[in-house]
Amino acid sequence: MAEFRLPPMSRPEKGKEWAAESGSNTRTLTVYRWSPPEDGATAARPRLDKFTVDLSKIGTMVLDALIHIKNTMDPSLTFRRSCREGVCGSCAMNINGTNKLACTQALSELKGEIRVLPLPHMRVVKDLVPDLQNAYKQYNEVRPWLRSEKPAGERERLQSPEEREKLDGLWECILCFSCSTSCPSYWWNDDKYLGPATLLQTARWVEDSRDDDTEARLAALDDDFKLYRCHTIMNCTRTCPKGLNPAKAIAGLKSRLAEQNRRS
Repeated sequence: MAEFRLPPMSRPEKGKEWAAESGSNTRTLTVYRWSPPEDGATAARPRLDKFTVDLSKIGTMVLDALIHIKNTMDPSLTFRRSCREGVCGSCAMNINGTNKLACTQALSELKGEIRVLPLPHMRVVKDLVPDLQNAYKQYNEVRPWLRSEKPAGERERLQSPEEREKLDGLWECILCFSCSTSCPSYWWNDDKYLGPATLLQTARWVEDSRDDDTEARLAALDDDFKLYRCHTIMNCTRTCPKGLNPAKAIAGLKSRLAEQNRRS
C-alpha cells in the first residue's frame, strides 16, 4: 500500500502543555498551532499544543472550549467564529478527523482526547484559520445570484409551492467548505474542479424557476474538470454539518447538462 507523508517542515511537532487550574471533570484538547514567519525569518514547524480544560467552567461545545482556552490560557490562539448557532460556517474545522462546525459539535459526543486541526488541504493563515480565497474565487465564478432580464413587477418574483420545494436541500448551504475540503478530487484539482460547495450553490440557481440563465450556467460547467472531477466518493455528504447532500446536487447537474447537450 502506498504511504504518503508530509514534507519534514509540515509535520507537526510536540508543543506546549497547559494544565487545568482546578477540577476533576476535565477534557484535553490537542490543538494545531502555526504562525507565519515575520520579517523574512524561516517559518517554524507547526506544533500540537495540549490544553486540559475544566468542563465545569465552560459550555457544552468544542467552540466553548476553544474560547475558554483563548480567554484564560493562551490568548494567541487564533480561530474564526461568529454567531455560534451553526448558520454562518465561520468555525468549520477538523475535529477528531472529521470536518465539523465547532459551535455545534458537543464535547460529550467525542471520546478521549479531542484533536482540533484546521480544515484539510487549505493553506493555513494562522493556527485554525484556513485561507479560503480560492474557494470564494470559485464561488464567485458561478455568479451565485438571480439572473433574469424579466421585470420584477410591483411585488416579488413569485414561485409555486412545487417550484420552491425544489430548492430545499440547496439554499441551506452556509459555505463552511467542510464538504469541499473533505473531497480528495478537490485536494488534487482545486485549481480546476469547483468542488462540492460551489457546485451545490450552482445547483441552487439551476433549479430556481425565477432564474432565466440555466443554459449558460450549465454550459459553463461543460469541461473535464469543473464538474466531472466528482467521482461520487460521498465524503461531502457524510461530512456536511447541515445534513445536505452535495453529491446528489452534483449528480443532478450532470444529468441536466447531459440532457441539454443531447438537445443541442
